Amino acid sequence: MAARTLLCCLLLMSAAPAAQAMTNEVSRERDIVGLRLGQRILVDDGTCPAGEIKEVSGAKMTPNGVQPSRRCISRSGPKAR
Repeated sequence: MAARTLLCCLLLMSAAPAAQAMTNEVSRERDIVGLRLGQRILVDDGTCPAGEIKEVSGAKMTPNGVQPSRRCISRSGPKAR
């Protein structure tokens, strides 16, 4: 039982960097091709306030394909003065 729990924890820890590696950044939203369910793409098109960037994610599966969701999130990295 303990070995199974340890194995599950190791698998979850190894999956986290892979999920972050799937995040891409583009300069225009129309450059996004083939958005997958759960995929996150950062769009630096200037539509969000200073210090934030638009995140487009594959939110919901519809009969026409993946429906994107858009929101502004804070940029990662050190704060500028």
